[in-house]
Amino acid sequence: MNDFRRFADAAFSLSGISARPEALSGVRVVELATRIFGPATTDYLGEFGAEVIKVELPLRGDLMRYVAPEGYFWKDVSPAFLPLNRNKLHVAIDVRMPEGKELFTKLAEKSDVVLENLRAGTMDEWGIGYLQLKERNPRLIYAANSGFGQWGPYSRGRASYDATAQAVSGFSAITGFPDQPPLKAGFWVGDYTGALFSAISILAALFARRRTGEGQMIDVSQAETMIRSLDWTWLYSGLTGRDRRRAGNRDVLLPPSGIYRCADGFIAISARDGGERAALAKTLSADLHGNDEDLTPERVDDFASVRTSAEILRLSEEAGFSAAPVTGGREQYHDPHLRARGTVWELDDPLYGRIDEFGPAPKLSESPGRIKWTAKPVGYHNEKVFGDLLGMSSGEIEDLAGKKVIGKWADVPGARPPKGEQPNKASAKAVTE
Repeated sequence: MNDFRRFADAAFSLSGISARPEALSGVRVVELATRIFGPATTDYLGEFGAEVIKVELPLRGDLMRYVAPEGYFWKDVSPAFLPLNRNKLHVAIDVRMPEGKELFTKLAEKSDVVLENLRAGTMDEWGIGYLQLKERNPRLIYAANSGFGQWGPYSRGRASYDATAQAVSGFSAITGFPDQPPLKAGFWVGDYTGALFSAISILAALFARRRTGEGQMIDVSQAETMIRSLDWTWLYSGLTGRDRRRAGNRDVLLPPSGIYRCADGFIAISARDGGERAALAKTLSADLHGNDEDLTPERVDDFASVRTSAEILRLSEEAGFSAAPVTGGREQYHDPHLRARGTVWELDDPLYGRIDEFGPAPKLSESPGRIKWTAKPVGYHNEKVFGDLLGMSSGEIEDLAGKKVIGKWADVPGARPPKGEQPNKASAKAVTE
């Protein structure tokens, strides 16, 4: 075993993660967001130890709780909601009420970051926008995720969702086949791309605050983050006056890189540098000698169509070009490599029991990310947050609940605890609408 393998086995061992410090320990984030763009941002931060307090409206909470793939709920929770809301403390406050606004402001006073993804201007109308909150906490970093930004001609009156962001950014225009309509990606790429940019900007602002002692506002446009992710597309159009064309499954810059049909499914085949291209050319035909003109998509089509993915993968490893079968979630779920690395994270949750989650993608050797618990019902941590953090008595909490300033879950799938499960003592009886 070489030195690095010994180091990696010790540094990245899953068994030792719980004993190691968390990179963002001590950072508190208050999230007032719904669906994907905002919750994904704070989920990334929570993976690395930030204390994330998710604020929802009482009873039904985040609309994403009811976006259930094919109508499927697992233990009364939507699988679409889970990967966006791990490691969070869930509270329910009606921030539209004066006492709810004050309660939210008190949370912001004790926090480093506030993250929201409501329509531009909504938080200001409620009296809890950046200008109001920074008066009470000058060190606050306020991140506003929205479709088109908080200012500019499109900032008011235009809602944006993932499909909208894909379309307006130019992503859809270059996705698909030349003789077919533009395609939308099969997952919420606009939301998750925007969330990554937002999380990066929050980390940058936290670092800047170490020098200045002052907070700041972050304005993240979902459409602009998608534009930023489209490699050379926009720059090419600006320089040439021509739009990039759709090219299907082929890489237009480095053909024949792409996805091809093989005897038992589909496989990606790619050769980037001279050595790899020569290796692929020799593999395609014994009488070829590595000339680029021999590397046509048609030759790769012929080569792949009569071979299984396993055969092509073996040939790629022997010759020295890149190949990988097209796999789905079921294969990844059972993949021993992904489980060994914690990409498929085996979690024993105190409320839901055993569940396999997405684990942190970046692996840090000294302060690794981790999943400690999965998403929870609406208002599940009310008593913990309001009592432990804000110092409220049980009587004060009950008084606010009686006034419907704070609340719990509606008795519907998506909002409530799993049927037959007893919530912990920090959770009150379900509320029926």
